[in-house]
Amino acid sequence: MRAMILAAGLGTRLRPLTNVVSKPMVEMAGRPCMEHAVRLLAKYGVRHIVVNLHYMPEVIQEHFGDGKEFGVSITYSHEKELMGTAGGFKRVREFFGNESCLIISGDALTDIDLGNFLKFHLEEGGIATLALKRVADPTQYGVVVRESSRIVRFQEKPKREEAISNLANTGIYLFEPEIFEHIPEDTFYDFGKQVFPELLEKGEVMNGYVMREYWCDVGDLSVYREAHYDMLTGVVDVELPGKRMEGNIWLGDRVSIHPDTVLVGPVLIGDRCVVEEGARIYGPVILGDDTVVGKNAVIKRGILWDRVVVAEDVELSDSIVACDCEIPRGVMLQDQVLEKGIVRAIVEAACTKE
Repeated sequence: MRAMILAAGLGTRLRPLTNVVSKPMVEMAGRPCMEHAVRLLAKYGVRHIVVNLHYMPEVIQEHFGDGKEFGVSITYSHEKELMGTAGGFKRVREFFGNESCLIISGDALTDIDLGNFLKFHLEEGGIATLALKRVADPTQYGVVVRESSRIVRFQEKPKREEAISNLANTGIYLFEPEIFEHIPEDTFYDFGKQVFPELLEKGEVMNGYVMREYWCDVGDLSVYREAHYDMLTGVVDVELPGKRMEGNIWLGDRVSIHPDTVLVGPVLIGDRCVVEEGARIYGPVILGDDTVVGKNAVIKRGILWDRVVVAEDVELSDSIVACDCEIPRGVMLQDQVLEKGIVRAIVEAACTKE
């Protein structure tokens, strides 16, 4: 089985974070979101992966290279113009040959058992199997109706009172090679809006696999926060970087923590981080690599990416801070999403008031 990771989207709902990186490269507990998908595929023995690219492609290629570091082989498909989920898949037809095709999103977090998913697909037959997940709020997803295992109807982001199902389409698919015959060449085409409804009309067999494992579409900032906390509290089974210590503390390499500090887990501290005297960190908190937390600074429930500097006496709560930001001394911030430009604006506004 070979796999395709969909990584060409713009990720507009995660702005301002996606102003600085593409959505699959948004950090999730010290690693890009897409890296968790790559590690999942490697865990289940999927060694050949193709990734479609469009927005900020060089960042993805620089991080993953040819995939050897992750135990896989990665090739890339560059889309000058977005081709849609199915259109991008059609472009890499030769990559799959006559093998079953696995599709997974680079901007979703999951620990789906791919072995059971493939077993179900092969036993049930049909041209396609969609991984489905029961959700509390179907209004945010495309939902599916099954009869036995067979899919008989789709509904795209229904109103709550009109929802015909709570089985969400996760965007994780298994296809037989015949699927390519149902996708036109060199055309923007979408699985959910075009391919699947057309397959139903043609009477093709599609099955729905109801997964019990974790799945989260990291679609907006509130979900992004929740997914992090799920990672740190073990709700989703992913490999976290660093060594796990008592109290749900993960420490990376060459970390310097002053003895006069307070760390209340779960807290993940990346490589080469410095936590200075009197600092207090109350989890869930993630500190990316090369991050500095200054004297007497307080961080409560936060996600900090790489190379962030939190100066002395800063109080930061329920906030997300992108790479290379410096939070100046004495600033108090709550419920903020920060990248360099926003930090500059906050500092300038504070100076103007003074």
